[in-house]
Amino acid sequence: MTQHPAHTTDDGPIPVVLVMTPSPQQRDTEAEREAEMRSLLKTANRCVVAVAYQHLPQPIGSTYIGSGKIKEIWDLVEDTEAEEVVFDALLNPRQERNLEKLLEVLVVDYAALILHIFAQNARTHQAMLAVELAQLEHNRSRLKRLWTHLDRIKAGMNMRGPGEKQLEVDRRLISDRIRELRRKLHTIEQRKERAIASRRDCFKVCLVGYTNAGKSSLLNALTDAQVLAEDKLFATLDTRTSRLVLHGGHDVVISDTVGFIRDLPPSLIASFHATLAEVVEADLLLHVVDASLPSMEEQIATVEGVLRQIGADHIPALMVFNKIDLPHSKTILLAFKRRYRNAVLVSAHQRCGLDELRQAIRAAAEQSLQTLRVRYPVIDGKTDAFLRRHCTIIDECYEDEDAVVTLRADAQLSAQLQDHPVLRVETISGSTERPQGS
Repeated sequence: MTQHPAHTTDDGPIPVVLVMTPSPQQRDTEAEREAEMRSLLKTANRCVVAVAYQHLPQPIGSTYIGSGKIKEIWDLVEDTEAEEVVFDALLNPRQERNLEKLLEVLVVDYAALILHIFAQNARTHQAMLAVELAQLEHNRSRLKRLWTHLDRIKAGMNMRGPGEKQLEVDRRLISDRIRELRRKLHTIEQRKERAIASRRDCFKVCLVGYTNAGKSSLLNALTDAQVLAEDKLFATLDTRTSRLVLHGGHDVVISDTVGFIRDLPPSLIASFHATLAEVVEADLLLHVVDASLPSMEEQIATVEGVLRQIGADHIPALMVFNKIDLPHSKTILLAFKRRYRNAVLVSAHQRCGLDELRQAIRAAAEQSLQTLRVRYPVIDGKTDAFLRRHCTIIDECYEDEDAVVTLRADAQLSAQLQDHPVLRVETISGSTERPQGS
């Protein structure tokens, strides 16, 4: 097999042939899926010079596509001088090897494309570690395709014995590196968990959604975070957290997270576990949707699927339809508004609908609180200071030698107060309802 070096160029985008393989159920969204692939390839510094469609009820085992379509793609590669063939599907290592032998160019599947984009957008140490781990997990089973030097090497110190193949050495080195990366990411994850735990007295809001739905722009519009917001896929790979000021004295922090996309490689989700910890620990999710796209339903389903994967599907969610300043189907949007009764329509770019969104967040924060009446000795200054620092005081009075304070507290603090051996606590009210839109 021809060895294909890693493609890097300063001369412009790399020409590629794009292969689309929609299932019969995806016929209605073919155009939008192709547009998404073109956007991904543009982000990856690739230029689509030709497109081939293959409609199959199910993939063909050894090559994914039929022999006739392979010949058509080979002709396209020859005519356009394309350097890569990119599939919108997930290929197994055998399919990649066979296709490269037949097409005589580098074949890139959907997972490798996503991993490449994540790698080029990674800026922080944590993101770089997570992407490297995901790439190694993805490529470990593809080493045969990456190496042609399978000749026997001499035995030596630290070798298992004579005749070990270079492939086996590489596998062992990759396994060692994977263990090291997991250890480092576990340390970061523990640090992240401590940081999240330190915010337990805050109402934690997390922005989730399909990539390029406008989450970072919305965070900037709601706060003074000034995070990077670009009209490109996966511009944000790291969590950004900022304080959100609301009327009523609620202490709210809001976090931006990495965007989701269809068929995210499982290794990538696992690698970004530390980043996604913000989502799992949130009190409220703002599910941001690009209202200008016809495929809103598919994108919503994709995000909800990832939330299930990471164990965050139980968290109350509020639907936020963004980009309403762009052309969109009012009929479709109205149908979604009926489905998600408390959904909010906004434009982060035009900064409209933000007051309604703040009110919805405040309402969710209010719902998470319980109203308690707490009685304690008036001379207990330590308890008095604690309650005033961590709770919202509604009313207070004094009866004999006791202070009686009516306050609002979240469920965790309420349980802590009710278990206190000295305090006498009476629950007056508390809502357990979830915001509609989850």
